[in-house]
Amino acid sequence: MSQPYYLQGNAFNVRMNSIVGRLARHGVSLFGSAEMSVRGRKSGQMQRVPVNPHTHEGAQYLVSARGHSQWVRNMRVAGGGELRVGRKTRTFTAVEIADDEQKALIIRTYLERWGWEVNEYFKGITAKSSDAELLAACPDHPVFRITEES
Repeated sequence: MSQPYYLQGNAFNVRMNSIVGRLARHGVSLFGSAEMSVRGRKSGQMQRVPVNPHTHEGAQYLVSARGHSQWVRNMRVAGGGELRVGRKTRTFTAVEIADDEQKALIIRTYLERWGWEVNEYFKGITAKSSDAELLAACPDHPVFRITEES
């Protein structure tokens, strides 16, 4: 059995994520980015990572461009987390989307919005890819629907 797709960031990507996360923590959102905190499945400590919350047909989603990353594995166990931009923190629950046809629609609009930043992680898939190409990429890119808690 092969390992699930995961593209680890290079030194430049890691540094840029650190900067984007720090900016969001201090109230500066780049094009809608936020810092997400999710409880680590092993450590129990909150793990922080910058994300691009994506709105599709009125609902909010988190798409893992890099594949089955640590935050994805943590989210599957935790079932939610927090999004922060400056002092504004939103607590949310998350449900992973299992239906690849639904995921393909979300990923297409995600790539339309964020492709300039994340296309390199999608192994040649872009917003202009065919439906079949997007469907084939869906197992590699987990998508979570997030709902703010009141």
